[in-house]
Amino acid sequence: MKAIHLPGILAMAAIVVASNILVQYLFGQWLTWGAFTYPLAFLVTDVMNRVYGPEAARRVVVAGFVTGVLCSVVGTQIHGEFGPLVTIRIAIGSGLAFLTAQLLDVAVFDRLREGRWWRAPLASTLIGSTVDTALFFTIAFSGALSVIEPGNDVSWAGEMLPLLGLGPVVPLWVSLAFADWMVKLSLALIALVPFRMIVGFLTARTT
Repeated sequence: MKAIHLPGILAMAAIVVASNILVQYLFGQWLTWGAFTYPLAFLVTDVMNRVYGPEAARRVVVAGFVTGVLCSVVGTQIHGEFGPLVTIRIAIGSGLAFLTAQLLDVAVFDRLREGRWWRAPLASTLIGSTVDTALFFTIAFSGALSVIEPGNDVSWAGEMLPLLGLGPVVPLWVSLAFADWMVKLSLALIALVPFRMIVGFLTARTT
């Protein structure tokens, strides 16, 4: 690990820790506060990829994954009103979704890096965010995967309700996933501004 990569690693670790804490607090009916901090992980990955290259970005992703695993281990030991704060399904879903989505982000960004400046970060984040949401919510809450942790009752997530209270009737976890996905897509667009600014600042320092 190079010293110049340390700020990116620390930023990723801070985002993962903050998101693991904030996910415990609801924001409205369909979201948690963690939904607004977690997408910043894609911003960190993309900045590192643009300035230092894909290998540096992958190191940051690994650091974030390790931090997430440690947070999950701690979460399994903390018991709330309904049991452990982090169940086995949530731990597996979180880790697998993070690693898959972030590495996919790195690969897509690297493939598109020669295009217009906004193309690589936007496309890689949109694709990575979609995969992240689909993997996490399916593994953590889908009734079809209850075999992963038979003792964990997630029947509440399968309650059939209108999508976000308005659309077709779907399992509750689908509404939660859809709301999370929309936040990620919105932040992917907003993050282009700090991406441009941070890349410009770091590039100026390294030249």
